[in-house]
Amino acid sequence: MDLTLHVNGRPERFSARPSELLVERLRDGLGLTGTKVGCDTGQCGTCVVRLDGRSVKSCLVLTAAAAGSEVTTIEGVTAPGGELSALQEALRQEHGTQCGFCTPGMVMALGELVENTTGGEPPTEPEIREWLTGNLCRCTGYHSVVRGVQRACAPAAPAGAAAGTPGQEGAAR
Repeated sequence: MDLTLHVNGRPERFSARPSELLVERLRDGLGLTGTKVGCDTGQCGTCVVRLDGRSVKSCLVLTAAAAGSEVTTIEGVTAPGGELSALQEALRQEHGTQCGFCTPGMVMALGELVENTTGGEPPTEPEIREWLTGNLCRCTGYHSVVRGVQRACAPAAPAGAAAGTPGQEGAAR
């Protein structure tokens, strides 16, 4: 069947098998290998992308079901000049990436949380951990990821204020 997806802002036309998974189209058909394949069962979260603005596990979505939708992958998060998003930069600063295999899926899932709290009340640690449910990581212990999200959601400090990690002011790391 002939389909169109809007991937990272670009229309992509192609033919797909009825059983093709979105993760297969992204990785094998479009070469967007930042979307990882981990478990193939929707349990690990390495394949998370944004489908019409919502985080989804692309190993559980048929490409045909996504036809006509806007798909954003990790490659679409970074600015065209290569600048990291606020969440990516905060995760980098808080050492929340470690080996990096799970990071694209986490950025895609947590990016939705960060965007939904911009200008509002920052999410609490339990809320952040709830958003992490379904994203498995063996390296970070999630503590540095939580700190990264807190940093990304922290209100901008007034000019001249000391910059620090939320909840870590003056503490040794």
